[in-house]
Amino acid sequence: MKIISVFNNKGGVGKSTLTYHLGNTLAELGHKVLMVDLDPQCNLTICAMMEERLHQIWEEEDSYIDDYERAFSKNPDIINSPRSIHFILKPTEDGISEPANLPPPFSIGNNIDLLPGRLSLHKYENKIAERWSGVYQGDNLAIRTVTNIRNICLQYAETNSYEYVLIDTSPSLGILNKVIMSTVDGFFIPAQPDMFSLYGIRNIGSALQVWQREFISIYSLISEEKRAKFPLHFVQFLGYTIYNAKKYTRDNEPFNEYNLAQAHYQYVSRIPEIIMQFIKESNRTRVPPEIIDKPVGGDSIIHSHNTFPAMAQALKCPMWKVPEVYAALERTNPQYFALLNQNGFEYNRGNNGRLREIKEKYIIFTRDLLTRINSL
Repeated sequence: MKIISVFNNKGGVGKSTLTYHLGNTLAELGHKVLMVDLDPQCNLTICAMMEERLHQIWEEEDSYIDDYERAFSKNPDIINSPRSIHFILKPTEDGISEPANLPPPFSIGNNIDLLPGRLSLHKYENKIAERWSGVYQGDNLAIRTVTNIRNICLQYAETNSYEYVLIDTSPSLGILNKVIMSTVDGFFIPAQPDMFSLYGIRNIGSALQVWQREFISIYSLISEEKRAKFPLHFVQFLGYTIYNAKKYTRDNEPFNEYNLAQAHYQYVSRIPEIIMQFIKESNRTRVPPEIIDKPVGGDSIIHSHNTFPAMAQALKCPMWKVPEVYAALERTNPQYFALLNQNGFEYNRGNNGRLREIKEKYIIFTRDLLTRINSL
């Protein structure tokens, strides 16, 4: 089992949409996948489940987030239904014993499950910061706090036979992401074709160097038994992809390898150089440079999908399932169907072929990424 993070220091690059569609593609290829939403903005969760169901989960958990031990003593059966990732992390945050069993994940389809996000996750980040110095001293609770996200992923994988855990992160270089990125197996960067993404990659590379030095220092100070709670190797860079780029359309523009508009290609062409300069070799030892140079899946998913991601989010399905889900909704939930249409959502069945093509391109992207993951 591999734990993979999708990460960019810049927000608004389509990270959650990409994570959601990657997870669904892996599932359709026959792999068992768990997605974990560790971005307090919860965009991945909103892609995957109805807001009413999410609100119900959060409302049931409110008293536990306030005082877990007291609330759990009154109603331990709450763990028999899906819970948010913050709820699952809460016993460690409060420094109390874990329950005997983990809550079931939220199923979003065949082979694919979700641990929903929660807006209150900043409380766990605060606790990491508070206990961070204790990790250097080998303090058990501090080490548990830092390694618990990885440990939860491992426990769920063992119980449910997941092959891949995908973690969605916030666009931050704060201590929560330091812990996530330093304890997963690999990560890749979705980037938009602009100046901000170039600086985002630079920032990530610089942060990784600092984080790796910190963890090497920690490993030198703690016992071998406690070292075993951390991954054997520091996180490895798997590559990048461009997302939501403008396609080359005019005959009078010079051609380029990714069929991009020149305004976008001028930034995309600089990404390999930035990667080699700022993401150090120790963080990319597993994937050869000639592969790292190229976007994951080539140009398979780099062009804009226009309004299709918004349609998919409204229907809580991957883009290629929009036609069938839209038709089923008309039959089974006419009230919600009417509400969507009242808000300007109306699917044009002439797009079916385009959506099938998007699925084929996600398969190309996913198979390339799997090749890179298998090198870890």
